[in-house]
Amino acid sequence: MKYKAVYEYGVQVLEQAEVPEAALDARLLLEETCGTDRTTLFAHPDKELSEDEWKTYKDYIQKRAERIPLQHILGKTEFMGLTFKVNKDVLCPRPDTEVLVEEVMKYLHDGMRILDMCTGSGCILLSLLRYSNDCVGVGADLSPEALQVAKANCEELGLEEAASFIESNLFEGVEGKFEIIVSNPPYIKTEEIDTLMPEVRNHEPMMALDGLEDGLHFYRLISKQAKDYLPGGGMLFFEIGYDQGEEVQQIMLENGYQEVHLVKDFAGLDRVVYGVKI
Repeated sequence: MKYKAVYEYGVQVLEQAEVPEAALDARLLLEETCGTDRTTLFAHPDKELSEDEWKTYKDYIQKRAERIPLQHILGKTEFMGLTFKVNKDVLCPRPDTEVLVEEVMKYLHDGMRILDMCTGSGCILLSLLRYSNDCVGVGADLSPEALQVAKANCEELGLEEAASFIESNLFEGVEGKFEIIVSNPPYIKTEEIDTLMPEVRNHEPMMALDGLEDGLHFYRLISKQAKDYLPGGGMLFFEIGYDQGEEVQQIMLENGYQEVHLVKDFAGLDRVVYGVKI
């Protein structure tokens, strides 16, 4: 089978399965299979695939047609210009979350201590540490499986001296003070889980999605408890759902935070709320 013909096969199968961005996913899976780049499709359309490559590609395409996330098939994803390992035990990092990281970085100074609550893959904490100097951080999560992924990403990025990860039900296992606490907690309303794309509702950890009845459960708990772990002037940052800005701001104000701000993403949707402990 020739490279272009194989690609067209992949596109057709994924389109029939109603996979979003079928052409892109077909190309990325082909590049992963053959160890090629995006120019190969145009420069070498007649490149022959080996029997093993053809078999591997068909297997990848079948998995994607079953709506297994592309990131899970590849076992990795890009976030903040870095590569992170992912699997079914962690929420796949999304471009929207880069808005959270970029907002924190505006206030992150050398030598600060960071807590990443509900760390998942560790992408938020590790990105902040990678792009700062002499900062240290702790990633906390209730899932031991997620923490294994975070630790693997930490080692891959060479940040073992800067980051540690703990199994903790919110703040139960956390010690000390942090100038920055950041969190992308579960914030989907329970009743809305079934309306999510199959890639999300069927293949990503429910623990990382379900924000209970109104989606605000963890914002209330974290806002209240975080005050004990922030010094005066310390800051709490949240990623939020597209329609939760006003409510999360109110939660933070009710818990005594000052200078509470809402940040929108590039689509103009609510994405980050942060405030200062005075």
